[in-house]
Amino acid sequence: MRKLVLIIVILVFCYAADAQSTADSTAKHSPLKTLSNQQYNALVKGEDIYGMSLAAELNHYPNPEKVMKYKKQLDLSPIQVSQFNAINKELHRKKLEMGQIIIHNERTLDSIFKYHRLDNGSLIFFANRYGLYQGEMRNVILQSCLKAWELLTPEQIRKYGALERLTPALSKGEGVKEK
Repeated sequence: MRKLVLIIVILVFCYAADAQSTADSTAKHSPLKTLSNQQYNALVKGEDIYGMSLAAELNHYPNPEKVMKYKKQLDLSPIQVSQFNAINKELHRKKLEMGQIIIHNERTLDSIFKYHRLDNGSLIFFANRYGLYQGEMRNVILQSCLKAWELLTPEQIRKYGALERLTPALSKGEGVKEK
């Protein structure tokens, strides 16, 4: 009887330890063999794991999601906060929408190969459509960076750059807009 209780306690402990070791309890296993778990979960959650904002960020156009993290340090006005909230809400909505469309398109590509329903025209169509959706997602991300840049004052952009450690070009005055 003692051995049975001991085994049950050990199993419960191991189960609890395994549950705690999971990095993200909301993460799901990808139902598609063509998307990794990380890719699938990022698309489902509206996250950018491909660095689609880098063209803007590396040229001192602030990411509006990051701007909100620094709203106190940047001394954003209530109007700016509401404008950034609107930008981020629409950005997240669009990333979720594009994520679902990309997953659906990936599922279709997998299916036409799996069931041997291939023809040159379908393959061209679905492969090109995949790129179109990724391009649309990148466009909305970069457009949001442009809007963020337009909403911030030159001083706020400098502060943001310092907070993000993007100051070398800003200290020379590059990338700072004149108002």
